Amino acid sequence: MDSLATGQRSLGDSALEYPLWPPLTAGCPRTSTEDVAYPLEVTYAYEALDTSLFTAPAPPPGTGLERWAPILPPLSAPGLGEGGTPLVDLGGGVYVKDESRNPTWSHKDRLNRVAVSAAIGAGAPGVVVASSGNHAASAAAYAARAGLKCVVINGWAPPAVRSFIRGYGAVVLPLGPDHSWPVTTQIAERLGFHPVSNRTVTHTGHPFGPEGYKTIAYEIFQDIGVPEAVYVPTGYGETLFGIWKGFAELQLLGLTTVVPRLYACEPAAGGPLHAALAAGAAAMWVETGTTDAYGIDCPVGGYRGVHAIQQSGGGALLVTDDEMRAARTELGRAGLWAELSSAAGLAGLRQRGGPSPDGPVVVISTSSGFKDVATGERDQPEPMDPSWPSVAEALRGAGIDA
Repeated sequence: MDSLATGQRSLGDSALEYPLWPPLTAGCPRTSTEDVAYPLEVTYAYEALDTSLFTAPAPPPGTGLERWAPILPPLSAPGLGEGGTPLVDLGGGVYVKDESRNPTWSHKDRLNRVAVSAAIGAGAPGVVVASSGNHAASAAAYAARAGLKCVVINGWAPPAVRSFIRGYGAVVLPLGPDHSWPVTTQIAERLGFHPVSNRTVTHTGHPFGPEGYKTIAYEIFQDIGVPEAVYVPTGYGETLFGIWKGFAELQLLGLTTVVPRLYACEPAAGGPLHAALAAGAAAMWVETGTTDAYGIDCPVGGYRGVHAIQQSGGGALLVTDDEMRAARTELGRAGLWAELSSAAGLAGLRQRGGPSPDGPVVVISTSSGFKDVATGERDQPEPMDPSWPSVAEALRGAGIDA
């Protein structure tokens, strides 16, 4: 199925449109300023879309984003079976969209199937990405699958995640966050590598990337229709925007009359989207404190998140590490092992008091607990006495009658 993508449109001024190629990875050149970079979104010939795409039975697992090809940018890169993740019923009208079931165990596979395809479409010899972990591993995997080189700028991920990234053959440059965006730009401009992460003053990211996240909304719609609200762990706001746009497209196509409220769930140690909304700003920088939720620990946001919240009537929530740990424990007891950052969505829902009586809610769990800071730390207890009294005492200490 051919893509119906027609061009790129500025979020800073919807009247400003650009051709589909090349992807404008430095934001809108006409609305961006020294203080705010405005992203672009992809436009489509919606009138030519067969809407049975959204009502047809789901294809077999492992089909990948091909099922949504007409309403995505061209999928030039081969896939890895991304998408099609389960919606797990926690009870009480709460569902978890478990994105850890993607090929590299995170939601970033949806973005990178599209962004690496853009690199191929642009004729780039490779991709460059600055990331705390999930995005880097995913970009490395999809670049490897496509036969492209991959350079990862990452000096702050846990050791297990760096091993994960190198497993795909990527080159890892151990640079800190202050140098990541400038070096990304140098590699893009000097070597012709395609940047699949941000390189602007406030976050724009790749203009094609969030289109991959729309498919989360499509899958939720096929499973339960339109929920009352969706709670999203939020760093830069790309996933938030993609989910909003997916539901907005369903509304535009006449398949629904409503869009769910979107709630961004940010670490209380930072929260640039929360600050931007409070100040009525397009995007903001904030001072960040200490948090173990490193995957969404961002000092700067982007206009995509502001746009999604304003258009959906939702909000931005600040969740503490303790609230995320409690949510991660709840997910674990439901059989879902989530990264601490990934538990922010459920933490935000619980902070607000639970689901609404107006309908079901969905929380997005973005990544596997494998990615956490403490995962892989060696715990070498002394061998215990194997006698039953000792075994029973250990079990009782864990709350098991023995």
